[in-house]
Formats: sequence, C-alpha cells, structure tokens
Amino acid sequence: MSNNYTAVIKKDGLWWVGWIEEVPGVNCQAKSKAKLIDCLKETLREALEFNRDDALSLAGNEYEEEKIAL
Repeated sequence: MSNNYTAVIKKDGLWWVGWIEEVPGVNCQAKSKAKLIDCLKETLREALEFNRDDALSLAGNEYEEEKIAL
C-alpha cells in the first residue's frame, strides 16, 4: 500500500522549514531542501509507527483491524 503525504516547505532565512500537512506535529528544519525532505520522511515514519503502536496498545487484547481507503 502506498501512502502519499503533502510536505509544506519554505525557505526562512538560512534555514528550510517544513511540515506534513496531514499529520500534526511532524515538522522539521534543515540547512538544505534535500536534508529537510529526508528529515520530514524520517520524522513522518517515526510518528506513524508511534501512533500505530499507541493505538494497538490502547485497544487491549480483543480488537479487529480494518483497512479504510479514502
């Protein structure tokens, strides 16, 4: 399954700053656009993994997983 997200990026002085539009809290800054995009990808991966682990731990022992596509 391929997921696509939107990175909002801009140059701010000497830094590049950016965030992922669809996932609150995923934001980064870097000295180059390429490094910013790499940082955003890694931070997004970590946030999704953390959210997934958190959701499953809150579900307890008996739960179902259902894929939902928009």
